[in-house]
Amino acid sequence: MTKKVGVLALQGAVSEHISQINQLGGQGIAVKTPADLAQVQGLIIPGGESTAISRLIQQVNLYEPIQEFAKTNPVFGTCAGLILCGSGITDGGEKLKPLNLIDIAVTRNGFGRQVDSFEVDLDIENVGKAIPSVFIRAPFIDSVGQGVKTLATYEDKIVMAEQGNVLVCSFHPELTDNNQVIGYFMSKIAG
Repeated sequence: MTKKVGVLALQGAVSEHISQINQLGGQGIAVKTPADLAQVQGLIIPGGESTAISRLIQQVNLYEPIQEFAKTNPVFGTCAGLILCGSGITDGGEKLKPLNLIDIAVTRNGFGRQVDSFEVDLDIENVGKAIPSVFIRAPFIDSVGQGVKTLATYEDKIVMAEQGNVLVCSFHPELTDNNQVIGYFMSKIAG
């Protein structure tokens, strides 16, 4: 059975995620409404502008449905998606309403502005060694609660973690040819 993996399609790198999902044998589906969400077995919340995505999630009535979905299905937040999945923001973000899917506090733009973007190879637990990772205005995880497992760090900052069926990373796995990170997420989806 083909795994149906949703990508929240309100803003951000949607087509790149869908492309990797399809390359891995899944079916990538753009999620814009609660009805779309009901069709998928896993959800990726992609990068973009976290405040804008937060506002749009509420406008299209997806806030509570995503929270309910995450109780029984895998969710993966990348870059801005990590910020949205978290439970606290350490540097402002007053206009942002986090989804509280994983017990982490996040620093937005933790690695600087757009001009400070970089690519680095990371060793990621459960995924592999020297995984190419693209950081663009990337957040980092300031602190983790009990039950949160750190999967990768860069310069002593946590950049990938998981708790239950929720996975988050600071970088953009969809912007490289390496599909191991998205493959790891898809391995969490039953089917």
